[in-house]
Amino acid sequence: MAETSIRDYIDEHQHEFLDQLCDWLRIESISADPTHEPEVRRSADWLASALAETGFPTVEIWETPGLPAVFAEWPAADPAAPTVVVYGHHDVQPVDPVDLWDGAPFDPQLRGELLLGRGSSDDKGQVAFHLLGLRAWLAAHDATAPPVTLRFVIEGEEESGSPHFRGLLEEHRDRLGCDAVVVSDTGMWTRETPTICTGMRGMVTCQVDLSGPAVDLHSGSFGGAVVNPLDVLTQLLAGLHDDKRRVTLPGFYDDVHPLSPRERELFARLPYDENEWLETANARAAYGEDGYSTLERIWARPTCEVNGIWGGYAGAGHKTIVPSEAHAKLSFRLVADQDPMTVRKLLDDYVATAVPPGIEATVHWYGDGVRPCLTPLDAPALQAVTRAMQQAFGTEILYTREGGSGPEADLADVLQAPVVFLGVALPSDRIHAPNERVVFPLLLKGAEAAAYLWDELAQLPR
Repeated sequence: MAETSIRDYIDEHQHEFLDQLCDWLRIESISADPTHEPEVRRSADWLASALAETGFPTVEIWETPGLPAVFAEWPAADPAAPTVVVYGHHDVQPVDPVDLWDGAPFDPQLRGELLLGRGSSDDKGQVAFHLLGLRAWLAAHDATAPPVTLRFVIEGEEESGSPHFRGLLEEHRDRLGCDAVVVSDTGMWTRETPTICTGMRGMVTCQVDLSGPAVDLHSGSFGGAVVNPLDVLTQLLAGLHDDKRRVTLPGFYDDVHPLSPRERELFARLPYDENEWLETANARAAYGEDGYSTLERIWARPTCEVNGIWGGYAGAGHKTIVPSEAHAKLSFRLVADQDPMTVRKLLDDYVATAVPPGIEATVHWYGDGVRPCLTPLDAPALQAVTRAMQQAFGTEILYTREGGSGPEADLADVLQAPVVFLGVALPSDRIHAPNERVVFPLLLKGAEAAAYLWDELAQLPR
């Protein structure tokens, strides 16, 4: 059917879509707050009903040790067609501080082109546009089934770190086999510069605890004659970087996937203004690893950050002691091909060799970490998303990455399929913050791109 048929369907049904989305946004599905567990479950039930109403013949609530996910499947008319998994999440962030919202967080309001409400951008709005896009494709093609087998898995704990998601994928691996995974939990550079995310960094975090004397000691009687845990800790942390801001752990960069000249050229084409970026960051100057631009540093280079440090006396006035303990929290952002468990061992070894006699060191790791993911620019699934976005937006599509972390690497690893991103959120959407919003016409563009995408992915080799 003609391209305008899909667009016309979306235009004609946008008010119905808005009403449906607002119903979902009113559900306070805050996964981090145990008192909201019933609301997260109500959100899963709402989505299950919406998927069934769209036409999915199989819709299930998948329980986890925590909060539920929603699964749906719609087989293609052609049994030989590729299979696509669509990932998103139906839980949302807490809304505190409530007094900074212009309206009630769970009373969505359309103000001009902006739809305000928690979850409007992250991620209910971007999950919902897939339902509108699928209905548009079916109407435009007068079809009763999509051109690819569609499997949706929409989790309920993403905003709590997806603690049970990998286990869910492994449990249902046979139900989720696919040729590509489409993630709609990312955004674009700007409204005028539509882009596709091609990768996300991984992460692993820890706390380093140093103990020296059994009690705080008088610095006049013992200072200079016993080891000071805070002195040792500050030296240990300072030694994690060299003067070029490279991480000094031996072997830290051995597995780093290098930036290609093509990727660097595409990043450089983005309309980036360093002063505007600094203003957004409320920072005075850009700073980081030598030889890389700001965008390259936050998208494609690994980091080690000191998140917090404490020990000894920090009250009013002074207390002249040699403290008995010192502590720090660290996080490592990782890029493609790095393994969180390898980085864990590198730091464990470093700490063990960096502390002198008289200090006992312990590194406590917060889980196994999140693995990074990256889709090569020439991947057929990525090129399919690019063509679909170009049809919807009518302009060239550029590429970005994201510095944050999510469960995308688990999807790629467990399902053994390429992961691609289709998201229309903007940096100005205030996700995780008061007054979260989304540009409503961009949700309609997302629906249009999704509708075109199924035909594009139908051409993938099995």
